[in-house]
Amino acid sequence: MQMITTTSELASLCDALSQEQFVTIDTEFMRDKTFWPKLCLIQIAGDDVVAIIDPLAPEIDLTPFYELMRNSDVLKVIHAGRQDIEIFFHQGETIPAPLFDTQIAAMACGFSDSVGYETLVGDLTGNKLDKSSRFSDWSRRPLKEHQLKYAAGDVTYLRDVFRALHKKLKANDRESWLDEEIGDLTDPETYAMDPGLAWKRLKLRGPVRKSLGVLIEVAAWREHQAQTRDVPRNRVMKDDLIYEIVTQKPTSLEALEDMRFAQKGLSRMPGAKDLVAAVKRGTKIPKSDWPDIRPPTPPKTKGNGALVELLKVLLKLTSEQYDVAQKLIANVSDLEKIATDDQSDVKALSGWRRDIFGEKALELKDGKLAIAIKKGKVRTVAIKT
Repeated sequence: MQMITTTSELASLCDALSQEQFVTIDTEFMRDKTFWPKLCLIQIAGDDVVAIIDPLAPEIDLTPFYELMRNSDVLKVIHAGRQDIEIFFHQGETIPAPLFDTQIAAMACGFSDSVGYETLVGDLTGNKLDKSSRFSDWSRRPLKEHQLKYAAGDVTYLRDVFRALHKKLKANDRESWLDEEIGDLTDPETYAMDPGLAWKRLKLRGPVRKSLGVLIEVAAWREHQAQTRDVPRNRVMKDDLIYEIVTQKPTSLEALEDMRFAQKGLSRMPGAKDLVAAVKRGTKIPKSDWPDIRPPTPPKTKGNGALVELLKVLLKLTSEQYDVAQKLIANVSDLEKIATDDQSDVKALSGWRRDIFGEKALELKDGKLAIAIKKGKVRTVAIKT
């Protein structure tokens, strides 16, 4: 195992790894005291190389690592990698590609929804992970030997997990099944943090719903403050105080200070003038420009309840038949939409999902397919018309 603490060491490592067909990647980070995750370690492995990169080392520049992440000739293997990719996107303006996520692949190979890495390692390699260092303070230096061993294990075993899953996918001709899900992971929009959308994180309580323009602007103010100062949102302002500000609409520093439930010195906090300006902007947003906050109209399932239940049975049968997690095929909302509309815009009615489930679901609706019990087992039966 190599410990990388300088840019020259990192460049040599990445140059060697650029000759590999694939590399496995994991990270350790902290974010309890910051808005942005604090990247503390990067673990990476090739066929014969296992390395731990220390991004906190004073003499290191991660540019060679991000260049490797952009190298289209090297497959990047990761497990449940959304948070890791978020870090790479915001710190290095990079999304690893091409990408293989073993959690998604596992669901296409019959493992349960959102299967954990520890389970995959045990089932596919027979090894048992040492998780004793899971809750370490990864920002503290020097790191101890048991921490480094734990961190290295996350990419060492991942090589064998990848090989086993890739073999299963190839044998079952399911490699293309991952494309859509991986597409979501590699889409920059997945990691966008637009302050203008921060209001969606908040509960739309009664009085707040009547002042949506103010809520949008105040929530955006807090998000901008949190991002700029790199502190958690609630360190800037708690949700309850946002609701109070939206309700009372203070349009001056004096009014802000006089709020009944506000902490003392609120008018002197960083960005207080901008907060008042945000309130003023919010009050001027016409209701016609407010986003539509009405919940999506649910499918008209009245009279279709029994059909939805049959579709659930069909989904379970399909999952068992093809040895693929139900969640990867469809969810309850999808089934409700299919029960109402044959042309519903749901994943289950397109691509490989339609091939294994969608067509049968429509046949079930049309009375061309039945669910029956034969010799104690639930089966589908084609109905001749």
